[in-house]
Amino acid sequence: MSESGTLAGTVALVTGASSGIGEATARHLAGLGADVALVARRRDRIEKLAGELEGVRTIAIEADLSRRPDAERAVQATVDELGRLDILINNAGVMLLGPIADAPVDEWDQMVQINILGLMYCAKAALPHLLSAAETSPRQTADLVNVSSVAGRVVRNGSGVYNATKHAVGAFSESLRQEVTRRHVRVGLVEPGAVATELASHNRPEIQAGMRERFASMERLEADDIADAVGYMVTRPRRVAVNEILIRPTEQDQ
Repeated sequence: MSESGTLAGTVALVTGASSGIGEATARHLAGLGADVALVARRRDRIEKLAGELEGVRTIAIEADLSRRPDAERAVQATVDELGRLDILINNAGVMLLGPIADAPVDEWDQMVQINILGLMYCAKAALPHLLSAAETSPRQTADLVNVSSVAGRVVRNGSGVYNATKHAVGAFSESLRQEVTRRHVRVGLVEPGAVATELASHNRPEIQAGMRERFASMERLEADDIADAVGYMVTRPRRVAVNEILIRPTEQDQ
């Protein structure tokens, strides 16, 4: 089910598409034949990516998904320009680690606003279109995939608020799944472990140093590994819903 053309005739919206897992997932879904809406704050990057995706229609949408009007506008622009919405990949997020006691609280605000509220805003705005696609499309199903983290399962000292946001994503995903699964909107949760992306680079220098030490001897996952897992989820037969994938580097024990 992973051959080229599997998703022909569908439209996917990928948030956080300017780098890392989002960019890799957009490339993967386009390779499967989906038209793709690329959503991120860095317009130059998503416009460049849009120009590189051949054989499918693309649209680049600059948006700050922590703002509800931006999230709603991104979904509506996708439907207006590409005609429908069959797949939403909620990938945008930030990981700002460190002890709770001396944390800059604005980092907490940023994680809650993007990792939780931004994801929820996009899901809410997309749901009517996904439900419609499940009823009317040839596939007779639609997909909403939330990209979480192993941090949504395993709590570690030094990542308490990030853990909290990713646990929230897991709870929201499961509740939404129960709500819409009988209407053939499949809600999936992907929980990556350590992945070689830009995500860690937004941390304070001392936090980055600790992360480099922790992962120095580990072969981390590549963004394409996660994109492949997402692609697997959304190309299953209508009768199959892959609810959750936890994917870690072989050498990662937590």
